Amino acid sequence: MKIAVLAPVAWRTPPRHYGPWEQMASNLTEGLVSAGLEVTLFATGDSVTSGKLDAVIPEGYEENRNQDAKVVECLHISNLMEKAGDFDLIHNHYDFLPLTFSNLIQTPMITTIHGFSSEKIIPVYQKYNSAGHYVSISDANRHPDLQYLKTVYNGIDPSEFEFNDRPDDYLLFFGRIHPDKGTAEAIQIAIASNKRLVIAGIIQDQNYFNSRIAPFLNADIDFVGAAGPEMRNQLLKQALALVHPINFEEPFGLSVAESMICGTPVIAFNRGSMPELIKDQETGFLVDNVDEAALAVKKLKLIDRNTCREWALNQFSQETMVKDYIGLYHHILAI
Repeated sequence: MKIAVLAPVAWRTPPRHYGPWEQMASNLTEGLVSAGLEVTLFATGDSVTSGKLDAVIPEGYEENRNQDAKVVECLHISNLMEKAGDFDLIHNHYDFLPLTFSNLIQTPMITTIHGFSSEKIIPVYQKYNSAGHYVSISDANRHPDLQYLKTVYNGIDPSEFEFNDRPDDYLLFFGRIHPDKGTAEAIQIAIASNKRLVIAGIIQDQNYFNSRIAPFLNADIDFVGAAGPEMRNQLLKQALALVHPINFEEPFGLSVAESMICGTPVIAFNRGSMPELIKDQETGFLVDNVDEAALAVKKLKLIDRNTCREWALNQFSQETMVKDYIGLYHHILAI
């Protein structure tokens, strides 16, 4: 079976620090290659893969801002579509635009919908509903107007994360510095629970950082910037807990699964996919506000970190994800 995996080109695949869609395209590609499939990854030229790499864009447009994102997008997607006949199936991780080619090629396409930037993009998905072969990354992120083959949770390579049952006494915020992610609320949780907080992530909203984050930075509220794989592993495994006070209906929450694979419980606002990712009272706590989160910090001693890891390995492993997708590939090709 010859598979083309279409990754985004905002960042390298796998990303150096931030890039969840690129990370999932990488995890899938590497898992498919290990399973014996012939896989070509369409990604940036500096990407790293054990499969075959096909690239017409040297660097991601977020890493080299001298590029026009829309031009890069068109060149990248068309490169694959012009070679579609070389593959048995295309696995699209690049949102809705590649769907517009799907009636012009013979090769079937499966699309993992990583989230919806707005309701305005739904008409494209609706147009290709009958032949789009859509996969959701959580039940919570399914749109009522779309048809889905299955929910397949994002899969993580456990070899990249170490288990630790003797954490340090700090809370961790790991994610984009943006109001949606609740960085300011994480600070308030740390203050209310009298715990040190480490903040790691790219600054996606500079004004928000300047007004809501920077004034609170001190010896106990530490911003360490973007964290690559090695630093990510260290921060997650050493944390007492990951705090995830999201202010939007998050489709998945990769850091939540990664944290639990390290054995680190998660205290999250009960929105979006969080009830699917976290077993309340067993691998963390689902809460509704800052005060409830601060109370949950006091209950962390009740959480068994081994239980966190076992749950995450069973639900969110690369092996499980790859097995699910291969099953869907066979289903589509048999139609």
